Amino acid sequence: MWKFLSLFFLFSTPILAEEIGRIAAPEEIAAWDIDIRPDGLGLPEGSGTVAEGEGIFEVQCAACHGDFGEGVDRWPPLAGGFDTLDSERPLKTVGSFWPYLSTVWDYVNRAMPFGDAQSLNVDEVYALTAYIMYLNEIVDDEEFELSKANFLDLPLGNEANFYPDDRETTEYPFFTEACMTDCKSSVEITKHASGKDVTPE
Repeated sequence: MWKFLSLFFLFSTPILAEEIGRIAAPEEIAAWDIDIRPDGLGLPEGSGTVAEGEGIFEVQCAACHGDFGEGVDRWPPLAGGFDTLDSERPLKTVGSFWPYLSTVWDYVNRAMPFGDAQSLNVDEVYALTAYIMYLNEIVDDEEFELSKANFLDLPLGNEANFYPDDRETTEYPFFTEACMTDCKSSVEITKHASGKDVTPE
């Protein structure tokens, strides 16, 4: 009887929000605060060369991204695609599409290599970023060394084509009230993703 009453009391008592969890410690917040901004804020001290990055890439990255960043199977390519963005099937790589080098550094640091994320040290991330730049012909010297000091000196080629979302002022005034019921007499499928060759087998 007492056991039943104890369980009833446990599950019928409301739990207040302040009773759940605790305030995160500064070192815990710091462990999550690893993003890098386009202006370089957040970049740690460190450096790495193209040649060093090539060796790391061969071991950690080439199985998925190819020896030269061309991509393997359905894994994404990292290099190439220049002058393809206005084509029917653009190839969006670091060299052809990505706007900021900080995005490359941040993504490699945060999420790569696949299955073993955040296992690379700072210098290895700089070296891999330098090698990816080399694959995309942003730098042409194997001895080039990327560091916090020169990081912002090498903008990516497509940076100028990114701009703030202005749909609120350019498109919203032309919107009409959305139809929510009985908007169309019949619905039919007109296209399939498989016909565009975007669905893996």
